[in-house]
Amino acid sequence: MLAALTSGSTAAFVLMIGCLILVLAFEFSNGFHDTANAVATVIYTKSLKPTVAVVWSGLMNFAGVLLGGIAVAYALVELIPPDVLSPPGGGLAIGMLAALFVTALVWNVATWAFGIPNSSSHALIGALVGVAIENALVRGRDLHSGVDWNQVWSVLLSLLVSPVLGFVFSLLLFYVIKALIHDKALYTVPEEGKPPVWWMRGLLILTCTGVSFSHGTNDGQKSIGLIMLTVIGLAPAVYAINQDIKPEAIQHLSQAMPQAADLIGRFGDDQKQLGVEAAKKLGETLGKAKQITDIPDAERIATRNDLNRTISELHTVSETKEAPDDAKKSAKNIGKDLSTAVQYVPWWVRILSAVCLGLGTMVGYKRIVETLGERIGKEHLVPAQGASAELVAAVLIGGAGITGFPVSTTHVVTAGIAGTMVGSGSGIQPATLWQIGTAWLLTLPATMLMSGLILYVLS
Repeated sequence: MLAALTSGSTAAFVLMIGCLILVLAFEFSNGFHDTANAVATVIYTKSLKPTVAVVWSGLMNFAGVLLGGIAVAYALVELIPPDVLSPPGGGLAIGMLAALFVTALVWNVATWAFGIPNSSSHALIGALVGVAIENALVRGRDLHSGVDWNQVWSVLLSLLVSPVLGFVFSLLLFYVIKALIHDKALYTVPEEGKPPVWWMRGLLILTCTGVSFSHGTNDGQKSIGLIMLTVIGLAPAVYAINQDIKPEAIQHLSQAMPQAADLIGRFGDDQKQLGVEAAKKLGETLGKAKQITDIPDAERIATRNDLNRTISELHTVSETKEAPDDAKKSAKNIGKDLSTAVQYVPWWVRILSAVCLGLGTMVGYKRIVETLGERIGKEHLVPAQGASAELVAAVLIGGAGITGFPVSTTHVVTAGIAGTMVGSGSGIQPATLWQIGTAWLLTLPATMLMSGLILYVLS
């Protein structure tokens, strides 16, 4: 259907606008779906009124996106095959982007409608893997070479480990609080309209702030990388390559390309010939340019294509068992230097993502909040439980945003609350646990299948 579209055509431009709208809608749904985890504790402990809590959380999400890094953003983008990304305005790329955004958005809205605290990150990663698998099958590549499984396992491992850590640390912290502080009000459901003691209320507001900000630094980044792909498709001459790279850095990259071509030729995968050619061409292009704007507009998409292919093959070299340690180290360093040319984010893209995430936070939060506050444990959430779960979540999610590991706010907070319920002896409601567990298990295969089928039909 879309395979005949050419990059830069009017039809491709219109469809890329549609993709941009879809990714912004996904970011909006991420706000009202995932950020409910941050406000559940302050609402159910009467620390803040719902309207105040949601607006404050939205503002903190906004700040988190603006001040966070981009490591998580491009950790996810690296799951997408370079031959789909380049050029990002062609028919296959449009089909890929549409498959990603429709799948993640549909799954987000469906789980929200049933009040299930499911992870937007999980849905997005499943969609990315589905696209990568479908692309490999269409191009006749085996799944071992056609999908960057090392990156997939790295991302999935962080999603698997983070809720376990959330459960254990929240349980332990609740035990510590219970052993040290004996105020009964902290372990009972607050009376109607009555907040907890002032210092506990302050702690709950602080942890809500921390989780909201951390959510922005981590989950907000995930959409930033995908927004960039659509922006590049819409205005490749301006955004295909980072134009702020200094002349000496361009010269350094140019001089490193012969070594890159040699490493790829010796240790690359089944696409290594394309990688060698890309590295050689990239060396010639950068060697003639003192700055990125010296590269003609019409050639920048091709140059980005060469950058992506070279980076991808260097990443393969850095991970392969056949390469000696010094070759792996050189490939990793060259790939990291090259990444500065394609892994960047203009300030206005951050603001666009932050606005969508913040606005989404301010609507549609009630379903998830009710599940977290009332349906996880057999008793309602109490202040000490809320503080324990949120404090642990803020630290884990914030740390992951800095280190570049994509984690799920939903999984961490939900697991943390479950840990405190176990710690209090109230226990967990089996029906809710079954719902959340089923959604967790189904999300990955369901989104992989959905995005793969959508890409197949469109392309």
